[in-house]
Amino acid sequence: MSKNLLGAICLSLAASIWGGMYVVSKYVLVYIPPFTLLWLRYAIALVVLAAGMVLTRTPAARRGDLALLAWIGFIGYFVSIGAQFVGTRLSSAHLGAIITSSSPAFIVIFAAWLLKEKLTAARVGAVILATAGVLLVSGFGGAGNGSVVGNLCLLLAAVTWALLSVYARVAGERCSSLTATTYAVFFALLFTTPAAVWEMHAVGIGRFPALPVWSGVFYLGVVSTALAFFLWNKGMYLMDAAVGSLFFFFQPLVGSFLGWLLLKESLRWNFFAGGVLILLAVGLVYLPGGERGEPV
Repeated sequence: MSKNLLGAICLSLAASIWGGMYVVSKYVLVYIPPFTLLWLRYAIALVVLAAGMVLTRTPAARRGDLALLAWIGFIGYFVSIGAQFVGTRLSSAHLGAIITSSSPAFIVIFAAWLLKEKLTAARVGAVILATAGVLLVSGFGGAGNGSVVGNLCLLLAAVTWALLSVYARVAGERCSSLTATTYAVFFALLFTTPAAVWEMHAVGIGRFPALPVWSGVFYLGVVSTALAFFLWNKGMYLMDAAVGSLFFFFQPLVGSFLGWLLLKESLRWNFFAGGVLILLAVGLVYLPGGERGEPV
């Protein structure tokens, strides 16, 4: 199996998992506040990832790589996801989907700047095409203006996730994807702890149905965090970051489909039209001949 194909599979699975995470998170967040849930996700994921390192005898990170892994944990897993929480709360779900969908565009820019990847017309066109697809899937109606602070937080989430994706490729050159993910989650847990402690003091947690809520928490920690973060980091290492960024757009497709399947939400024509545009965008740069063209 070629590196590009394996990378595409890893990124598709990660984005699909995150798309389905919406259904579980929507239920669990009724009972557990966001930063407390994020802390629990990272704590569970860290145990799973550390166990994976032990079982596979994966080497530990070298001291010289700790600063990079701490940066990934801070900028990607703490700042980006935290800003998305705050931005969505202050703005709206539609604007959250639209603004954070700009992340692949930033990935293309950062990949050209930090990784010296070529910036071709096909890649730029694919990002524009896929962004149009996300706009269609998200829908234009009912988005509202949101608050300025909320919109800026959402933009910050998009930019910092792009930085994470690019630096994940840098980390992949220095250590295994499992090592990079494990250490980054460890640092993210440290950074999240003060916010979770403050939130527990200010908000607290009431009584909740234990089995379904804890089942959801463990799913988010094991599948949506440990597995999905590893798959995303692995996929971004295996292929050019600019090309890999397009698989980020699978999230709204899977989220919308599962919302229809499990939550009885309606699917309209825009879902199918947007899905076609996203698939065309991936084909534009991934299928044979898709990378032809001069740098822009």
